[in-house]
Amino acid sequence: MLPPLKTVKHGLRRTTETLAAELAHPGHPLPAWNELEWRLAAAAAAAHGISPLLHRCSPWQNLAWRRFLETQYQHVEQRHQRIADLLKRIDAEARSAGVPMVALKGSALHAIGLYAPGERPMADIDLLVSEHDVERAGKLLQSLGYAASFAQWKHLCFKPLAGEPVLGLGEHRDTPINIELHTRIHERLPIATVDITRWIYPHHPQPGLNPYPSNGALMSHLLLHAAGNICGRSLRLVHLNDISLLATRMHIGDWEMLWDQHEPAWWAVPTLHLVARYYANAIPHSVLARLEPACPPLLRHLSRRRTLTQVSCSALWLSPLPGIEWSRSLQEAAHCILNRIRPTEEARKERADMLRTQFWLKGQPWVRQKHARRLLTALTRPVPRMDTLYVVRAALDEFASAA
Repeated sequence: MLPPLKTVKHGLRRTTETLAAELAHPGHPLPAWNELEWRLAAAAAAAHGISPLLHRCSPWQNLAWRRFLETQYQHVEQRHQRIADLLKRIDAEARSAGVPMVALKGSALHAIGLYAPGERPMADIDLLVSEHDVERAGKLLQSLGYAASFAQWKHLCFKPLAGEPVLGLGEHRDTPINIELHTRIHERLPIATVDITRWIYPHHPQPGLNPYPSNGALMSHLLLHAAGNICGRSLRLVHLNDISLLATRMHIGDWEMLWDQHEPAWWAVPTLHLVARYYANAIPHSVLARLEPACPPLLRHLSRRRTLTQVSCSALWLSPLPGIEWSRSLQEAAHCILNRIRPTEEARKERADMLRTQFWLKGQPWVRQKHARRLLTALTRPVPRMDTLYVVRAALDEFASAA
């Protein structure tokens, strides 16, 4: 059985913020946590994708904690090899078929040596192709044993024909490797769409896997992806770590991509503030000074004070109006509220796909209630997030089995 949810809420906040400080600047004293807090710390580490990084950098000596981190490191290292082998096959097939692709986010970070195998988990492989190559790319993936699972406004999801999700805490070496096929790099924040595809897709693409055109392009994508996650309260600490590490390789000319456009990248400001909060001196002051004037005043004000917990799954309660502070006009805010009251057909389809494909939602009666009832409940009392409860339960079970 779960502990009282208020206890879980405060424990997640405390452990998440402590882990964030330790990852950014390792060597803090061993926390004086009770047994439940150590379990919640494992839940937070798994949810934020930082267990293998903590295994490498943090010296905390707690037997069950060290065993958990070591196991996660081993699983991520072995799964990384599977992903690397699959990327080689995709590259070879794409070269043969004459299909240019860009390997995105985690694949690119590993390719430039920002992480060693085993340090950073990858939930799936993200690939960018041009609109006119999407059909050929889909057939290519099918030839590798994949089938289209569902389509979202952001991407097409392909899943392997063999293999089932492995239930448990954190990463597992046998978890199937899904592939997300993108034709655009864009995010809704929360209504208006920001599209940076032209920054990411190479001007002269070659058949096979292509790198990002520059570090600035890679940074832009990481920042936009993080912005979308902040807007939806689903940011992970590993996202901030990615940005802080890439920032060490950036020259001022690389940063100029964010403001040397028709419109400065106002959407990057909240993420940059969070990175600066946890990773001292990672973000040049001149970058924030250049971008802040373009950021909406309310969002700019809130961004200076927000913590990782508040914009991630470590915040236990659901938000009734997630992302409304990102609205750039009263019209957008009204549209955001209307969509929350009366979801679009597209939103309803995406929810149905999620209920069908996300194993952590199975058997949860709350998520299958009618929309009006769920909304009314969320507006009248705190409602816990199902993804957070899943990982908390997994952590409690994992540590109980170890004991």
